Amino acid sequence: MPVEPSRADTFDVAIVGLGPTGAVLANLLGEQGLDVAVIERSREVYPLPRAAHFDGETMRVFQSLGLMDRIEPFVRAGTQGMHFENAAGQTLLVRTGSEQPGPHGFANNWYFHQPDLERVLRAGLARWPNVRVWLGHAVRTVEPGEHDVLLTLEAAPPDEWDETPTGQAPDPAPPAIRARVVVGCDGARSLLRRCIGSAMDDLGLHQPWLCLDMIMEREVALPEYTVQLCDPARPMTMVNMAGRRRRWEIMLMPGDDHATIAEPASVWALLERWIRPGDARIERSAIYTFHSLIAKGWRRQRLLIAGDAAHQTPPFLGQGMCAGVRDAANLAWKLALVLKGGASETLLDTYESEREPHVREFIALAVRVGDVIQTTDPDIAAERDRRFAQTGPELFAFPQPVLGPGVHTGDGRHAGTLFSQPRLADGRLMDDAIGHRFALIVGDGLQTEAATRLATDARAYAIREDRVRMIDADAVGLAAALRERSTRAVLIRPDRYIVGTADDAESLETLLAALP
Repeated sequence: MPVEPSRADTFDVAIVGLGPTGAVLANLLGEQGLDVAVIERSREVYPLPRAAHFDGETMRVFQSLGLMDRIEPFVRAGTQGMHFENAAGQTLLVRTGSEQPGPHGFANNWYFHQPDLERVLRAGLARWPNVRVWLGHAVRTVEPGEHDVLLTLEAAPPDEWDETPTGQAPDPAPPAIRARVVVGCDGARSLLRRCIGSAMDDLGLHQPWLCLDMIMEREVALPEYTVQLCDPARPMTMVNMAGRRRRWEIMLMPGDDHATIAEPASVWALLERWIRPGDARIERSAIYTFHSLIAKGWRRQRLLIAGDAAHQTPPFLGQGMCAGVRDAANLAWKLALVLKGGASETLLDTYESEREPHVREFIALAVRVGDVIQTTDPDIAAERDRRFAQTGPELFAFPQPVLGPGVHTGDGRHAGTLFSQPRLADGRLMDDAIGHRFALIVGDGLQTEAATRLATDARAYAIREDRVRMIDADAVGLAAALRERSTRAVLIRPDRYIVGTADDAESLETLLAALP
């Protein structure tokens, strides 16, 4: 007999996986009042570091979760950037850093210890009584229906780090739940991706690296910035993480014994040019294969995927976790509009159409940067070094890709790009004043026309539902942000991407018509 959930076990959204992507999505949906179920196999946060870096846009998403005060104490701003150096120590490339806040209102680069971040994100879910979390459970079957999806659940065997769980034991999960939408944030081996039937687009990078996380025991003269050592004899990465933590990522070469290279004797031999036993202790030593993959199909009816389930990014730009957080920010407001606001379910199709080209640009750049780092042919490396020597170190910053087709006008100017986050005249960061809604920022004499349009337009229901806020740019200190874009009005989405701009009454009407 099939298991039939009770009414209490029926949810708007079920999220499978409580890593950073799933936890950010659950917090965003919880804050917007949706009934959310989260199913996670592990009882405890994985205790060792994995992701090490996030960017200013990701910090801006954490701001929107209301968790900034809990996150800031254990992260470090990467103000000195990343240096790509050849075997002789000459700098080839520099990813720029700055001590000044970037366009998002924060430093553009941050380093952190992932278990600390995940604990904050999980604890944040306790604020929302409409979010239920079942740890130590797995999804056994997925049965999509016409109006919802039936998930059957089972207890998952404990991971080795779950042997002595801390805190209160997790609640027992019901044998089955129903949800109107299910989002798989369940990693590279995603069950939900298999249910959707998505093939993978392979961008060609599959390279094993040894990842070493070290905790420094005493002061050693090491660079404050991240080093990408482009040495054909042994490419490496060295990262100054938060606190006393340092990371080395070491490319495995032909002839390396994978069975022994992660052992302490081999580790210390590889690191002897920087540190020796007594300088630090080994926290983690593991071999990972870096991939560059994008799923073909992120949605099938009521099933969606996000994060590593949808794409896998080489770590050379530190964008893997950032990509999953962007997925969550893009998807959350669309789910809220569809499930609460009466928007058409076709709005969910814009999730992949917007995000796939965006993440593809980051992955493609990471692959190109990886080609520079991973060159092992001495002749090719020498030619590379000569080329850079002629021009001097090349500076580059993170790209700011435009979203693919979706909820924006596609005007070729600013639509589909991020709107910056200035401080308002009252000292607040702009996003704190907007909340999870659209914002129409208007200046240069167009305010009266905008107010009239919002009051009389057929889409005025959106205003009554508090979905759009009109902001007088001149009154709050955003006039300069409009002048930067040579426009008189801009409509921004809850994820702070630009729907479009307007310069007069007619273009304002067109812009408002783009509201979903």
